[in-house]
Amino acid sequence: MVQAYGEGRFRISGEVVTGSVVVWPDGWTAWPVADGAILSADDLTPIRSLAGTVDILLIGCGTRFGPEPAGLRAAVKAVGMALEWMDTGAACRTYNVLVGEGRRVAAALIAV
Repeated sequence: MVQAYGEGRFRISGEVVTGSVVVWPDGWTAWPVADGAILSADDLTPIRSLAGTVDILLIGCGTRFGPEPAGLRAAVKAVGMALEWMDTGAACRTYNVLVGEGRRVAAALIAV
């Protein structure tokens, strides 16, 4: 669960993590992305390893909601996931709800 976010960090299941992350029910990994506006399919490399175990990918694009980059939805769909694009705070909250429901979800969260 994502317990807190802000000041460039997240608290995930009690552990403080600095920088952007990809989180899923069984773990997390650092994600070297700082700006959702320039996110590309190449930035999805750590997410591709979750193919087959995740149905929904939430992307927290930072402090402000903006348009998702062109081609990103198609790249996520190509690995068998549905994309939900939202600001990082909303993505953290939505991720926790979906995990609580037992859904197969991951969240790629840009640190704010």
